[in-house]
Amino acid sequence: QVQLVESGGGLVQAGGSLRLSCAASGGSFSSYAMGWFRQAPGKEREFVGRIRSRRFTYYADSVKGRFTISRDNAKNTVYLQMNSLKPEDTAEYYCAADTSDSYYPLPTKPRDYDYWGQGTQVTVSS
Repeated sequence: QVQLVESGGGLVQAGGSLRLSCAASGGSFSSYAMGWFRQAPGKEREFVGRIRSRRFTYYADSVKGRFTISRDNAKNTVYLQMNSLKPEDTAEYYCAADTSDSYYPLPTKPRDYDYWGQGTQVTVSS
């Protein structure tokens, strides 16, 4: 069983930055692809980005060039660096593990992921 715990959320002004962390325990973290999703009130959970076991990264168009995903396998942790934040980035952010580390088609749906964290709130004020 894999447990995921996100941290680093908070309140930030538009144009600011935050770095989210997701610490994993159990399982084989280094072999998993890790994804980040977000969910705003009244909206569906949406794909933000993904990093595969070999560190290939993929991003939603809405965050490309502003957000960066990285991982530290020695610490069993994945990060989401968010720069140039906008009010529309306000959401609960979740990390998720894809134990199959699949790559085609690109797994962007919540059902493609096996384990989830509890989420961390990010609020961007205008």
